[in-house]
Amino acid sequence: MFDKNDKRSTSSGDTWNDLSSMSFAEHEFVSPWGDDDEQHESFLMTTLNSFKRDPSITISRRDTLGADGRVFDAQQAARATAETHLIRKLKGRHLQMIAFGGSIGTGLFVSSGKSLSVGGPASLVIAFILMGINLYCTVHALGEMAVAFPVSGSFSAFSTRFLDPAWGFAMGWNYAIQWLVTLPLETVSATIVLGYWDTGVSEPIWVTIFLILIIGINLFGVRGYGEAEFVLSIVKVTAVVGFIILGIILNIGGGPDGSYIGALYWRDPGSFNNGFKGLCSVFVNAAFAFAGTELVGLAAAETANPRKTLPSAIKQVFWRVCLFYVVSLTIIGFLIPFNDQRLIGGATSKDTHASPFVIAIVNAGISGLDSVMNAVIMLAVLSVGNAAVYGSSRTLAALAEQRQAPRVLGYIDRQGRPLVAIMIALAIGLLAYLSVTPQQTTAFDWLVATSGLSSIFTWGSICLAHIRFRKAWIRQGHTLDELAFTSQPGVVGSYIGFGINALILIAQFWTGFAPVGYQDNTTLENVGSFFQAYMTVPIVLACYVPYKIWKRTRIMRIEDMDLTTGMRELNLLELLAEERKEQAEWPRWKRWYKRLC
Repeated sequence: MFDKNDKRSTSSGDTWNDLSSMSFAEHEFVSPWGDDDEQHESFLMTTLNSFKRDPSITISRRDTLGADGRVFDAQQAARATAETHLIRKLKGRHLQMIAFGGSIGTGLFVSSGKSLSVGGPASLVIAFILMGINLYCTVHALGEMAVAFPVSGSFSAFSTRFLDPAWGFAMGWNYAIQWLVTLPLETVSATIVLGYWDTGVSEPIWVTIFLILIIGINLFGVRGYGEAEFVLSIVKVTAVVGFIILGIILNIGGGPDGSYIGALYWRDPGSFNNGFKGLCSVFVNAAFAFAGTELVGLAAAETANPRKTLPSAIKQVFWRVCLFYVVSLTIIGFLIPFNDQRLIGGATSKDTHASPFVIAIVNAGISGLDSVMNAVIMLAVLSVGNAAVYGSSRTLAALAEQRQAPRVLGYIDRQGRPLVAIMIALAIGLLAYLSVTPQQTTAFDWLVATSGLSSIFTWGSICLAHIRFRKAWIRQGHTLDELAFTSQPGVVGSYIGFGINALILIAQFWTGFAPVGYQDNTTLENVGSFFQAYMTVPIVLACYVPYKIWKRTRIMRIEDMDLTTGMRELNLLELLAEERKEQAEWPRWKRWYKRLC
């Protein structure tokens, strides 16, 4: 921490003060930090010193927020997220793979089996197409804002900036809680996946190994996260593409038994199950499968050149939705009937014995390949756990920078790691050891409940923030030509995305209040089911209402929105003019390729 009496600022005077501390003797440079011999530190000392606070970080005085400390300074918050000390080491290939396969996990590989059993193959495809449209609109809206303002905190910061600081506070903590509880859940999921092989190793040992592995990756900084996601995403993408090819072959009679399946299971037992309520139930489960898609926007603050790399990564979402979700799940519906008892026979929603991908391979009688797919699922679980630490730590650090969380969470070391926030994620990850207690099922059901609808609130807020941003951009005299990247579906897409997210909340209320088969449950079971389905709502309100009353925040006026802080290129218009002139000379095929990819 800096001394509160230190009057230095980040102005050019700092440079002169630093230069004045240098002395020259016999034409040798003498460092103000010690002798030359002391600079040749050991690897151990270098590593330990890397955990110290970044010496360039300055701490603003508390009285900048008002005499009583209760006035929220929106300009100071925007400036803090724009001047983040996170290191920009993510490259284009990292963003490409984070967008393409980063959040592919148990939602697709395992939980889709429950969706198939509840709603049938037609409901499965329809729900994922509608959710894909939602995510296409939402991520493009996020991309437009993130390219213009690549600030830390991303969507929670945009809610503070373009909606209401109190809502930004609620969305930031909502998102942080979502990922904080995801780490212990995914850690336990990884141990359940390993149970497929009966390793004989006790569960707590695997929990310890996975926690150390996930935290170790994140201690390598954003580059470690990026490289890990790059490799793991390649594995997941390869596995899904391979399964699609295999599924087509099996469906047309290319399996070991040579039987043709075609659309048999769409006729018997049928395309739909449990009617419209079954479709709504699948709709909610599809939202869980797409959770984490927005991480590509959160990574913008740590990207070397988001104006160049982020638009291409955003466009990949369309292909990911079409290929990995819609196509693969359509094939699943052709290969497995929805009344297959194995789809609902798993011990938990993460049990890979209930994975439709594994079941389809077992049905085909291809020995050994089910273990390969199970290994892919385990890597997918680790990938989501890795993303959980990244997402929660960066969001907590951004909240601290905006003075919406304890300031210690904003501790960023010399390697650009939000160290305290990472340690908080590790501490919450220790809840994974609840898996060895008799109350493990109850405990984890409520952990899941705390984050059940978090993504829906996040996506809806992104769409609404984009609508408000566009209004402010036009009202303050700007044109869309001044934006480096614009959402392909535009403001209309944001309205569509916001509407779909609102419908999901309504569907979740209905299916939570009266779930499929609720007549067979006791009243207590139905009440518990409802609160688990809608627990996120009181959590969001508990964050929003007290903060709004205490800080006396107001909805941001269009005329008062800050549309300059956080832009990296000061000569953006000149750069865009040059790039567009160059793009006009591209052949037609290249222009279409860049538009789509």
